Amino acid sequence: MSSQFPVLSSDRDRSLSAFVRWMKFNFVGGIGIFVQLAALALLRSAAHFDYLLATGLAVETAVIHNFLWHERFTWRDRPSAHAMESLKRFIKFNATNGAVSIVGNLLIMRALAGGLGVNYVVANLVAVGVCSLANFLLSDRVVFERGELREG
Repeated sequence: MSSQFPVLSSDRDRSLSAFVRWMKFNFVGGIGIFVQLAALALLRSAAHFDYLLATGLAVETAVIHNFLWHERFTWRDRPSAHAMESLKRFIKFNATNGAVSIVGNLLIMRALAGGLGVNYVVANLVAVGVCSLANFLLSDRVVFERGELREG
């Protein structure tokens, strides 16, 4: 009798794969939070930008950072066939994740920092958390969709 590991069902494999991808997404997003907060602090404190303009620019900085890492790390099993496809993905990422992040962040920042007087860094962390799940789903189903997988 050979000692073999049990074969996981395809549903369980998919669940495990989705969980691992979700963890990678959050890892990249966690680094992106630091990128966003650093950009926000620099733009707000050092450059004295209005908090809403600083927020929008900081979010876009994090969106660019996150796209580059998601393409090469989180969804590396769904590679682009060529540079034009990668550019199309970047545009889709900005249109989906970027839009959710920027609109969500601006609305939440306006409500928390502008309306309730919550510290802008705390308000920004809340905004990032609220937008995270929608962004994962959009990335998985729209930006890095399985249909784009190419054979070697």
